[in-house]
Amino acid sequence: MDIALFSPSSLFAGDTDSDSVTDKEIKENLEDYVERRHNFPGMELLIREFSFHQLNANLLWPGTFSFAEWLVEHRLDIEGRRCIELGSGTGALAIFLRKSFNLDITTSDYNDQEIEENIAHNCRVNEITPALPHIKHSWGDTFPSADPDWDLVIASDILLYVKQYPNLIKTLSFLLKSYKPDKAVAASEQNGGTYMGLPRPAFLMSWRRRIGKEDESLFFTGCEDAGLEVKHLGSRVYCIKPKDL
Repeated sequence: MDIALFSPSSLFAGDTDSDSVTDKEIKENLEDYVERRHNFPGMELLIREFSFHQLNANLLWPGTFSFAEWLVEHRLDIEGRRCIELGSGTGALAIFLRKSFNLDITTSDYNDQEIEENIAHNCRVNEITPALPHIKHSWGDTFPSADPDWDLVIASDILLYVKQYPNLIKTLSFLLKSYKPDKAVAASEQNGGTYMGLPRPAFLMSWRRRIGKEDESLFFTGCEDAGLEVKHLGSRVYCIKPKDL
């Protein structure tokens, strides 16, 4: 497995190098994979994780499991949606949603071949074939699809790297503001059809990692400045949508 020769601090940290991780340290810490069983609502998933990954794609953080529980409680808001997950990591949440709701979901993460291959592996071992569609995309870069048609964007615990907030907001703004419903969806909306009050399009985010309130507010303020509206739905789940919806 090739090792990307850069450190997370070079991409995401502050302006100093005092906390940087060297390329040598990356090589010393990389130990291929481990497989773990994780309990999700109503099922157990076998997930292969990187023992170490410079972009934290190896971790299943608390937000993943709390968000899965919230989504089960609000499944009528979710069923039938066309969804993309940002920062999919191992793909565990997306796999759960496909198996639990038969959700039409695409995974997405940093432009890294190893992440894509590991998500495909986790799909296979959890009996999802073919693997979920996957998009390699680094936040802030030109999005691979010029006409995104996902009416639901989801993510959990992705606010760790404050320096990346402007790039994340740029990607979110593109996905939400470029969405155009197909003819069947538009006709349903004209006839009063809704998704239980959840707007279309919408970004649902669960955040359980603890960061400073000042840093957290930077993201939400940045969303507002970009023409997006933020609403707290409870249980640290947030809904973000274009202001004109």
